[in-house]
Amino acid sequence: MSSLSEDFLKVTEAKAFDLGHRKIINNNIGKYDTAVERGLSRIANLEHIKKKAHVIKWKVMENLDKFLPEFEANFQKRGGKVIWANNADEANQEILEIIKKAKAKTVIKSKSMVTEEIHLNQFLENHGIDSLESDLGEYIVQLLGQKPYHIVTPAMHLSKEDIAKLFNEKFNTPIDATPQQLTLKARELLRDKYLSADVGITGANFLIADSGGVCITENEGNARLTTTFPKIHIAIVGIEKIIPTTADLDLFWPMLATHGTGQNLTVYNTILNGPKQAYETDGPEEMYVILLDNGRTDLLAQKNQRQGLYCIRCGACLNACPIYKNIGGHSYATTYSGPIGSIITPHLKGMDDFKHLSYASSLCGKCSEVCPVKIDIHKMLLLNRQDAVKNNFTSQAEKTGWYFASKALNSRKLMDYFSGKTKNFFIKFLFKNTWGKNRNLPKIADKSFSKQWKEGRA
Repeated sequence: MSSLSEDFLKVTEAKAFDLGHRKIINNNIGKYDTAVERGLSRIANLEHIKKKAHVIKWKVMENLDKFLPEFEANFQKRGGKVIWANNADEANQEILEIIKKAKAKTVIKSKSMVTEEIHLNQFLENHGIDSLESDLGEYIVQLLGQKPYHIVTPAMHLSKEDIAKLFNEKFNTPIDATPQQLTLKARELLRDKYLSADVGITGANFLIADSGGVCITENEGNARLTTTFPKIHIAIVGIEKIIPTTADLDLFWPMLATHGTGQNLTVYNTILNGPKQAYETDGPEEMYVILLDNGRTDLLAQKNQRQGLYCIRCGACLNACPIYKNIGGHSYATTYSGPIGSIITPHLKGMDDFKHLSYASSLCGKCSEVCPVKIDIHKMLLLNRQDAVKNNFTSQAEKTGWYFASKALNSRKLMDYFSGKTKNFFIKFLFKNTWGKNRNLPKIADKSFSKQWKEGRA
């Protein structure tokens, strides 16, 4: 068992019995569930729309080698620059080169899971560059020195009292400050940062191949400020975020908003096609798009599992997952948590180290049911488990145990020969540590069914 797997078991056990944590998460996800249910009720023929979204993403993944160059060519026509990064190190180095060339010292960021994936803030800090999060949830967890807890809602694990206490300690606001007062304080603190920042960094929700557009969806307006005031804008985007045409936003924007937060449409939706043009009054003087691979082509090569790249990061599967609701986002120790993180992380960061995430599931199928692009998530979890076994990423003890178990289970004579007492001994010997100390091991009857059947007919 790897150290990551051992740490996962320890952390999840603690979180599963943390009643305070569970209360906050169930309360916050409950509010999401109500809003999403109301939002989905407004969509006519939802299943048809989900199938259409699935087909579009399938088309993109099957033709990624065509759509990416198309985006690059169209983005460059308007003066934008595209950089291809094979991994996190390359992406960080490219960003650092841009910042050094501009002699920049400060960076303002909007919410981006890809920048979390490459640990950009820590990298920039190590090179003497201040990088400040401007999304309120991201700003809060940055102040705490934590990672985002949830794909859509980074500070979901905190109550309003927790945040009021944090702001009281950091900025001397009233300990009983309301959410509105806390938001106004954050706005006051951040406004000057937009004006003084040398570089603005964002992610992107979608890249449009036929127009070279970079699409950003948000609810606070901080991304628009991040891309407007600084002279340089860098967008870091996973290569899977391509969609074929601008018309496809008519489907993906409402689906992202409804499944993510229950809104008909997110408050601010922006399409950026490059740096400020001669006839424009605002916007960056330079704009870069960094197309990040970082293991995505490895997942693309997996014919049966490449569906994981269809994800539009709505967070619906996290909110639906009974495991996530009990152990929380930080327990996964990955950028992408919950069901979607469990299927893509082993391919992005290594099956040997992260195979345990694919076992952290009840396989209830709720994640697949709620996915707006119909990713067969629970099937992908099973396929990951198969890959872990095929690639010998299992312990010798586990292999030995299952070898003898399969021999016995495939032999009617052996199953009838051993008594229930003997079978229960082997079950306890083989599974007492893996079954979990808070669950009772199943007890096998003293006599097999075939013996009972024969005795009943005698």
